[in-house]
Amino acid sequence: MEITILESKKHRIVFELRGADHTFCNALKQELWNDESVKIAAYNIDHPLVGVPKFVVESSADAKEALLGASSRLQKRNKDFLAAFEKL
Repeated sequence: MEITILESKKHRIVFELRGADHTFCNALKQELWNDESVKIAAYNIDHPLVGVPKFVVESSADAKEALLGASSRLQKRNKDFLAAFEKL
């Protein structure tokens, strides 16, 4: 997955996630919404076959920190899921 930052301000970040699909984008969007400082967390894929997901995140705090926090929480959830799955 490749991240291209299109706009970066303290309270707003716009970026593209080349190589991502709706599965990952929805998980990231949902995790961003779990952060109380996040005002907007949305993405769009212009074309379902060749489009690149474009995210917009706005926060009352630092938007980059909100994104990093959401990514870390997702990573932890995935590790926990994998560990539980391997016990089966």
